[in-house]
Amino acid sequence: MAEVNLRIGTEYEANDPVYMKATGSRAVFICGKRGSGKSYTMGVIVEELFNQEQGKATIIIVDPMGIYHTMSLPNEAQADQVRNAGFLTSGFPIRLIVPGEPLIRYGDAAVLAKLRENGVEVTQLQINAADLSSEAWCELFDIGINEAMGIALWRAVDTLHEKDQPFTVDDILAEIERDTRAKDTSKEALENRLTVANRWGIFAREPTALNNVFSLSHVNVLDLSVLDAGTKGLRNMVLDVVARRLFTERTRERRREEFGLSTKLPRVWLAIDEAHQFVPKGRTSLCKGMLIRWVKEGRQPGLSLIVATQQPAAIDPELLSQCDVIIAHKITTWDDIYALDRLSATYMTGDLKSYIRSLNRRGEALLVDDETESVTTIRVRPRFSSHGGAEIQEKTTRKSLF
Repeated sequence: MAEVNLRIGTEYEANDPVYMKATGSRAVFICGKRGSGKSYTMGVIVEELFNQEQGKATIIIVDPMGIYHTMSLPNEAQADQVRNAGFLTSGFPIRLIVPGEPLIRYGDAAVLAKLRENGVEVTQLQINAADLSSEAWCELFDIGINEAMGIALWRAVDTLHEKDQPFTVDDILAEIERDTRAKDTSKEALENRLTVANRWGIFAREPTALNNVFSLSHVNVLDLSVLDAGTKGLRNMVLDVVARRLFTERTRERRREEFGLSTKLPRVWLAIDEAHQFVPKGRTSLCKGMLIRWVKEGRQPGLSLIVATQQPAAIDPELLSQCDVIIAHKITTWDDIYALDRLSATYMTGDLKSYIRSLNRRGEALLVDDETESVTTIRVRPRFSSHGGAEIQEKTTRKSLF
């Protein structure tokens, strides 16, 4: 495998280029308070990955804010900075993956038309009801598996899983109706919930094949901003199914690679913004277990993970402890500083909180790399492509001022 080194910025004092090694699987943690540049930095890493790994790695951004589709456009707002740094502005081929029917999700044909006008390819993702375990179905509706409703739902889904075939939400409903041990009140309550699930438009008898969704010639953006972030946990459900299927298929494809056989799914880089929504500290989520397994066992099948958050203290420590690269922008709350400080390594001359306090301006960051056992204060390089988060903030500011 050829060496892959991502140029993510310059050293703060000497102004020398700073690279992050990405030849093998990595687990990268990016943090910083709001407006410090964490999402911007994740975009820089994705740009570098695409430029060096196009056709050789599957690059996926999990986007709960709906801002990364702008990577299809060049960074005209910072064109001078990009040129002064010795680069050229450029957009990237973006495939926007929408859970369900895109027109229904966005609710506006003009929005879809504008996305396509900007060069964004829009495609839908549908999953099968069988992609969720019995426990996951109960958790999706926040039903305890020992409650009457939970027992009936668990039993119905488990019975369908035993057939080892895809099934639909209607099949679950039919199985519950046939259950002579379930109470009528439980059946009626489950019917209401499953009827709503059918209306989500996410489930289909024929799920979308991963190799038909994720493209090697695009930056793949899974747009979870179109889903409710509330109690139903739809965002977590979709990410859990996607991550689980990627893990399973990459494990299978890795065996083919060992014997020199062709592969349909090369190694994967999965980048998750606002990661505290998916791997929360102190509570469960539908995708938490899978993502922790990803960072613990992903090296061999070629699975890399990038997680970004403005709340380090809100991320499960089990995931953070597995990260071998930290890129920390300015953070100010004591909880977040202490959470990050716990990741201090033995090769450091001081603790992380001391380094963090020295950061002042937007774009400055601390790069800690376990592979090279180095700690470097850097200036993140300017983006080649347009940063959606910055544009939204500027537009909001202009509206408030005028």
